[in-house]
Amino acid sequence: MSPGVRRITLDAGGVTLSALLSTPEHTAPRATVVAVHGGGMTAGYFDGQAHPETSLLTLGASLGYTVLAVDRPGYGDSAALFPDGLALAEQAVLLRAALADFTSRYPSGAGLFWLAHSYGGKLALSTCAGLTGRDGLLGLDISGCGHRFAPTDPQEGLKQTQRHWGPLRLYPQGTFRVSTALVAPMPPREAGELGHWTELFAALAPRIQVPIRLTFAEHEAWWHHGEQDLADLASRLTAAPRVQIDRQPDAGHNISLGWAARSYHLRALAFLEDCMTRTGRGA
Repeated sequence: MSPGVRRITLDAGGVTLSALLSTPEHTAPRATVVAVHGGGMTAGYFDGQAHPETSLLTLGASLGYTVLAVDRPGYGDSAALFPDGLALAEQAVLLRAALADFTSRYPSGAGLFWLAHSYGGKLALSTCAGLTGRDGLLGLDISGCGHRFAPTDPQEGLKQTQRHWGPLRLYPQGTFRVSTALVAPMPPREAGELGHWTELFAALAPRIQVPIRLTFAEHEAWWHHGEQDLADLASRLTAAPRVQIDRQPDAGHNISLGWAARSYHLRALAFLEDCMTRTGRGA
């Protein structure tokens, strides 16, 4: 782990979830970033070790935010308890309970801001659907998650390494050696849900009621992200007060482990600043 990052556990209604936590060194947090990893990864995705500038946990804390990167249910400490994993709806229930435990024990500042990747983006949408600022939710920032899969068969896509990474030049030397500690098997129940995402997104999208930003890497290969695809995606988020869709140049699907990580993380935190300003909590 990077300096200043520590492991903690969260009580998710009787289920223990593991997490990584970084906090500002000398001040109370301005807000809390909840970082949620994708399928086949763990919370360490947000604390990349190949180069210091890839770690969201250290960057966020240096800018005055608490960053909480959670091992999703079925990963980390809960992997043995749920060897087949859990469906999105079941994960959402546990994650809501875990965050309630966290906010009861740690200061969270102006509220919670979700920064989620890939399958974690699906969980963010599932967990936050129907929530508003009155629930302490500031906004959502999601990368690597669209609504129309590029591979004809998503199950086969899981076997294609290139879809996850893109060109190897996009990553610091040593990324794939140190990333072996971050990788975990994708539980079968998660994998089994892949084919239903388009329909589930259509049901969740109108229920998102906070600002949302979605980022697609230049070399994103999991999702259709042409202009018409993104326009259709945005049009479905009818209740969100702000919808922003960005592209991240020189990046593959695993943005937060690549050379573009710092650029992406700074853009995400800038969006958080906008969300705080909107609610009058940016001072």
